[in-house]
Amino acid sequence: MTGAYATLELRFKRLGLVNEAVAMLNWDTAAMMPEGAASARADQLAELKVVAHEMLADPRLPDLLDDAARDRLDDWQRANLAEMRRLWLHATAVPGTLVAAYSKACSECEMAWRKARPANDYASVQPLLQRVLDLTREVAAAKADKLGTSPYEALLDQFEPGGRVAEIDRLFDHLADRLPALIEGALAAQAARAAPMRPAGPFPVEAQRVAARRLMTRLGFEFDHGRLDQSLHPFCGGTPDDVRITTRYDEADFARALMGVLHETGHALYERGLPAAWRHQPVGEARGMSIHESQSLLIEMQVCRSREFLEFAAPVLRDCFGGSGPAWTAENLYRLGTRVARSLVRVDADEVTYPAHVILRYRLERALIASELELADLPDAWAEGMELLLAVAPPDDRHGCLQDIHWYDGAWGYFPTYTLGAMTAAQLYDAAQRAEPAIPGAIARGDFAPLLTWLRANVHGLGSRFSAREILVRATGKPLDAAIFEAHLRVRYLAA
Repeated sequence: MTGAYATLELRFKRLGLVNEAVAMLNWDTAAMMPEGAASARADQLAELKVVAHEMLADPRLPDLLDDAARDRLDDWQRANLAEMRRLWLHATAVPGTLVAAYSKACSECEMAWRKARPANDYASVQPLLQRVLDLTREVAAAKADKLGTSPYEALLDQFEPGGRVAEIDRLFDHLADRLPALIEGALAAQAARAAPMRPAGPFPVEAQRVAARRLMTRLGFEFDHGRLDQSLHPFCGGTPDDVRITTRYDEADFARALMGVLHETGHALYERGLPAAWRHQPVGEARGMSIHESQSLLIEMQVCRSREFLEFAAPVLRDCFGGSGPAWTAENLYRLGTRVARSLVRVDADEVTYPAHVILRYRLERALIASELELADLPDAWAEGMELLLAVAPPDDRHGCLQDIHWYDGAWGYFPTYTLGAMTAAQLYDAAQRAEPAIPGAIARGDFAPLLTWLRANVHGLGSRFSAREILVRATGKPLDAAIFEAHLRVRYLAA
């Protein structure tokens, strides 16, 4: 194809490759980079982000976008053009100098957080976080003006295109009202049963790594297109053709690392399943973080904490850890994996209490962006929120406002996508089982192909051709329905 649209595809392919280089540097920063390279890496990332920004802010781009709209395009090309325009709007709202300053501030703050978190030293990182927050407010204001949204929605749009505070508030307020009863009900049902037994450790890191790799492979992770490494904060990064997963290990509890790996494997399967024909084009990228998080939570929560999965996985775990006896039965491991507790740390939280962690962060970051809350007051506000939502309070900042990397790394507006993703995961898995009733039985045999095939057809392979809402409606027949998520929690935790 020739013309303006063809020119745009070439330009955005180059942009996509630059962004992939940034992704690989980010992975290396978290997993491999020596501490002394932090300053140089911050400069490298800032420069590449300026290059990407300048490509999007090219003054010739608006004319090309307008001219391409008059080209004869198919449905995928029209969707690609719409995504190009959305990215251009975001980029042109923010000057390159602010992009560079923001990138460097986030890199410096993240590296400081890596020391502050284990040291429980919020005071040491607060000035750097203040710099990130100040710049985030600048970016949010500039983008809000360009996009015609509120500042917080402008940040949210980077992760959840088209996301609106009113809809999130409606869903989250509804859920927050019901969470106390759900948590109490789950705890009561749990107390009425004999407590599950914990397999005796220690669990050597190498054995955990072997177990993780075996389960990842059965789920569909391709190790010729990815890696599993170690980092302070578990994540999935890299590119669709080179997916990088990290986790952190605890030799006293193999489940912490393993469930983190399975969560990130869900992200990885989504990335690998994105439409290869549209690689390095905006329409070929993931459709926002609620869909992305739905894929990780569908695997981790809907599938890998199910009885069917444990029927398959229990023998694998016994083999990897040399386990035997009643603690290693599928039913006991299921009871352990669905244990409910009023925990302090989000990444270790169970499925019932997890939404409370997310709702708290969402409310706090909205207040911080709106200057209704200052960073000096964040630890106290965090403790108050935990008391309100979960009836527990962190004993220190390491278990409070230092526990997540997101704000220190500049990911403001990201947190609500976790619980939006959990709701979406429940709805997608419900639809998948109705469409393919053989899925649960296949999982019990360690066969994940029926589920993965359905996800590839209904979610992964669509990339960003449709909005998150449209993807969900096409796959399940309705927009996001919190009642499906609530019903799932009740069946698993109150009735089981």
